[in-house]
Amino acid sequence: MALWDRIKESASTMQTQLEAKKNDLKSGAFRDASMAMCALVSAADGSIDPSERQRVATLISTNDVLQNFPADDLQRRFNAYVDKLTADFAFGKVSVLQEIAKAKKKPAEARAVIQIGIVIGGADGDFDKSEQAVVREACFALDLPPHEFDL
Repeated sequence: MALWDRIKESASTMQTQLEAKKNDLKSGAFRDASMAMCALVSAADGSIDPSERQRVATLISTNDVLQNFPADDLQRRFNAYVDKLTADFAFGKVSVLQEIAKAKKKPAEARAVIQIGIVIGGADGDFDKSEQAVVREACFALDLPPHEFDL
């Protein structure tokens, strides 16, 4: 199976798993961690271009799991995390990973945050090394083994 097909299949599987847990994913910690994860993956290469912002905006407005929260609130939170990352990536990454780590109290939410990162990373068909690396770092922040997610 080609790498592109594996990425698409993995993202699709993750989305299906997220939808199955939708009713368990309603906390503020999950909301904030998922938007922090979206920002981190979008800025993984050190910058964020308009197409990456658009992908996240589309995810926010169309993702079944994120429908538990108002889209404009999610967008505002995402933009705030992106601003931290673009102002100073290294410093912003520490802050964003701390926000992600708040979801570790509930294992289902922690796994869902990682799954959202993989969905965002694979949305353009190229879950590249820098995106995989930040999702792997998020796994460590959430006390989850990266190999559980093929990272």
